[in-house]
Amino acid sequence: MSTHSHDMTVPRGPLIGAAALLLAVVTATGIARMAGAGVTTVTAETPVLARSLGFDDRADGAILVRDAETNRQIAVLEPGTNGFVRGALRALVRDRRREEITGRAPFRLAAWPDGRLTLEDPATGISIGLEAFGPTNMEAFARLLTAGRTMP
Repeated sequence: MSTHSHDMTVPRGPLIGAAALLLAVVTATGIARMAGAGVTTVTAETPVLARSLGFDDRADGAILVRDAETNRQIAVLEPGTNGFVRGALRALVRDRRREEITGRAPFRLAAWPDGRLTLEDPATGISIGLEAFGPTNMEAFARLLTAGRTMP
């Protein structure tokens, strides 16, 4: 039996390029973390508009959105729609389960003077800065701030 050596050589250019890309990503992530990107800090400022919202699953896969203060239904998120809203809610509910928080305490949606929009879970203390996910995703939640309200 003869043994053949299968030496594979990896081209240096792509290898160096991949290493440079990895270094750039790690560096950018470190700089962003030091600058506080993606981190929502609690401040003493008052939101421009805030609303407590409850979300209820319907048997057909829709999500009923209600104003938690009036208990009035304000929107229906039909099955197959509002993927970002559904994903954000799933993440917050998962955190509640992990911390073994039961019940259906409402979430708080708030618009801030500097243009930020946050979805907060008072039960866990977690707050998601929605502006970090782009204007389209932020708008999906922004509509819920005024849905079903009559403007003077």
